[in-house]
Amino acid sequence: MEFFLSVSKTRNFSTTARDFGVSATAVSRLITDFENALDVKLLLRSTRQIVLTESGEEYARQLEGILWNINAAHANITAIREAPKGLLRVHSRMMFGLGVLPPLIARFRRLHRDIHIELILSETPADLRRDQIDIDFRISPPVEAGVKRRILFRSARYLVASPAYLAERVLPATPADLAQHDCLAYLRPGGENVWHFSQGGQVEDLPFQPRHASNNGMALLELARLGEGIALLDDYTVHADLERGSLLRLLPDYQVTNTTYEEGMYATILDTPMVPAKLRLFLDFVVEHVSGESNRFIALRDEIPSSADQVGG
Repeated sequence: MEFFLSVSKTRNFSTTARDFGVSATAVSRLITDFENALDVKLLLRSTRQIVLTESGEEYARQLEGILWNINAAHANITAIREAPKGLLRVHSRMMFGLGVLPPLIARFRRLHRDIHIELILSETPADLRRDQIDIDFRISPPVEAGVKRRILFRSARYLVASPAYLAERVLPATPADLAQHDCLAYLRPGGENVWHFSQGGQVEDLPFQPRHASNNGMALLELARLGEGIALLDDYTVHADLERGSLLRLLPDYQVTNTTYEEGMYATILDTPMVPAKLRLFLDFVVEHVSGESNRFIALRDEIPSSADQVGG
């Protein structure tokens, strides 16, 4: 199973042979025997390439989950008789991963020195099995099968702009007024830029042409601080800026989003019979420090300096 799954990914007998320390001929022969035992063709081979059959594609997809569960079972049995240790692979959205997790990871390591954390950041959810991620911090609830979630806190999104930007323009009173303003967009698949507003049960969609756009919330936050326009950002992301006045909130009587109104920070893990001790310890530690209505605004409070902080020391 492991040989076949490797070949299904590498499409190369020699690469798989190198990874397992055997000959390419041995890999080819073993998979042929495997096909004969299953009585089904998994691979189409030629001198130039290896292609998976439809049966091969489906079998590889199922094997990935099966082998992951076998490895997880072995790891869990080991964890029962040993102190928590080893590598913990954590994936997170950029803003939460940069502003919240590093100081928590440093504190956690002082308590559990044998647990080592690998932090991967991106703006898209991780595939926990395929990417071999232990825990994924997301801003929306997971929808795929085979995972379970734990909400750390619920949040809202705010429209914000700098005082310098607003000093030169009329303050918007309704969503329609934003058509006269420079707006900063978060790049989403499909390329459509729309903000959705809700007030008293009435919903209004506002398509707009952005002044600037980025797939990174950090970049949008900094552009807003620099007076480049109005940005839509999570409340915990802009809380410190609102407190010190470097950003101002607009249209506070409206709920606004560019996705759905079910927003927050979710810890997502695989739904397995046993949660590894190292994962359980880290998740409980993060929950203790950021979960709940009051703790969520600690996020990014002083971790990411604004442009104003950087200028003039």
